[in-house]
Amino acid sequence: MLTNRTTIGATRDSFAWDLPARYNIGVDICDKHAAIQPDATAIIDVAPDGQATHHSFGDLRDFSNQLANLLASRSTISDRIAVLLPQCVQNAAAHIAISKMGGIALPLFTLFGPEALQHRLADSGARVVITNAKGAADLAKLRDSLPALESILSIDGASEGAECLHGLSAAQSSAFTPVDTCIDDPAILIYTSGTTGPPKGALHAHRVLLGHLPGVEMSHDFFPQPGDRIWTPADWAWIGGLLDVLMPALHHGVPVVACRFPKFTAKAAFDLIRTYEIQNVFLPPTALKMMRLDTPADPVPLRSVASGGETLGKELITWGQQVFGTTINEFYGQTECNMIVSSCAALAPAEPGVMGFAVPGHKVDVVNEDKGSICDTGEEGSIAVRAPDPVMFLRYWNRPEATAAKFIQIGNDQWLLTGDKGAKTPSGRIQFIGRDDDIISSGGYRIGPAEIEDCLLTHPAVQLAGVVGKPDPIRGSIVAAYIQLAQDHTASKDLAHDIATHVKTRLAAYEFPRVVRFIDDMPMTTTGKIIRADLRQRAEKEAQDEQ
Repeated sequence: MLTNRTTIGATRDSFAWDLPARYNIGVDICDKHAAIQPDATAIIDVAPDGQATHHSFGDLRDFSNQLANLLASRSTISDRIAVLLPQCVQNAAAHIAISKMGGIALPLFTLFGPEALQHRLADSGARVVITNAKGAADLAKLRDSLPALESILSIDGASEGAECLHGLSAAQSSAFTPVDTCIDDPAILIYTSGTTGPPKGALHAHRVLLGHLPGVEMSHDFFPQPGDRIWTPADWAWIGGLLDVLMPALHHGVPVVACRFPKFTAKAAFDLIRTYEIQNVFLPPTALKMMRLDTPADPVPLRSVASGGETLGKELITWGQQVFGTTINEFYGQTECNMIVSSCAALAPAEPGVMGFAVPGHKVDVVNEDKGSICDTGEEGSIAVRAPDPVMFLRYWNRPEATAAKFIQIGNDQWLLTGDKGAKTPSGRIQFIGRDDDIISSGGYRIGPAEIEDCLLTHPAVQLAGVVGKPDPIRGSIVAAYIQLAQDHTASKDLAHDIATHVKTRLAAYEFPRVVRFIDDMPMTTTGKIIRADLRQRAEKEAQDEQ
């Protein structure tokens, strides 16, 4: 665990990895607690109708053991077993069971369409899927295209092509001897969001959870503290929900609130936090932006708030301090190597627009790929992580060439390239500038979209904003802003001009959007990130039509 040594430097210097040779995620997050405090609450499962059920670590151990026995009768060690469920106790138990029986868990979003499901299940060769009635119905339509898929187990009972998970599990013993896994044995196969091409499966070892812990502890101001109770609206199929919240909390014995809103609203989120006395939340920037538009009259105090996925601006940080009574800590990572940079208000005040410090235990820097060197402070380059690292993925599934392309040699060290551009600040933090393919080259200037999007969000008419480059015969590209308006605002030429001027008077003249387009729905990944690739396609088509 991290120890607060008052400064980031002293905290980093006092930290050292202590990784065991043998380690199993399921044993760590469930069985170790069940052996000592079986009645302690592990999951508070809030159903869509608002009914809540408390599940203890003892309950979780017994259920996951029964499920592990069932899965072991259907699959073998290293088989891929998919979990297609919303936040619920069965989701957590499934991951624990898969880990204990030596399988590889494949988390899947319940909002995935047929093409997304088919790609991931076919590419991974999954043999079993644990799901609900809706998931079973969706999979029934794909079954003929998934020859490796042998069993569909539904928590809602038997249906066409699916068997009853609870009925089959109940017939199994609640005793199970976990597989004695090595810390480097594969445990989780989680696919990238696919913003820059077909989703790739990032294969992680059991050690990935231990690798996440310093970043989680830092982003939640030295988590855990007495009375902590955590929740996130992020789906547990996303690495941000699974390995930033569910598993680290259970590792520390902290209760997790499981809640799946039919539709996320600010009021529902604030009410949930109050009702269940939640103290810690991970809120993606999109959720924060929605909550800011419906700020409650009274503050909703929290001990810690973490956010990641998109850069936070000054306005959101200030709003969070007023509403939550704490500073939102921004963290950074990606599916392949997560939770490697974080801010921490307990150690240093937030620096708006700057992600944070390299998390203790991880060597993160900015490198010049062409020169094969480390960049100087203030010099733009590629954000990279030195290998090996406990949180780093093993490899891409079935993609050796893509795995090799992810790394670069600098001197005697190998570095993982995140694919993001950044720079080191004088304070020692890492500033996110944009993805390689997000950078806008306009009139000789290199422009990152994040700062412009943050500025756009300070305009009262803007709910969501995505910024990309639009091809231009003179400047190469010009800045184009795609705006989803807040309620009670109507699109017009005057409003577009006002929004553009709003940026021009606050940022550099070359950064203001020369094109402002209003759209009804912002293209988003299921993890809440703006799909700028979609916006670029719109901008490119518009440029072609104008020729």
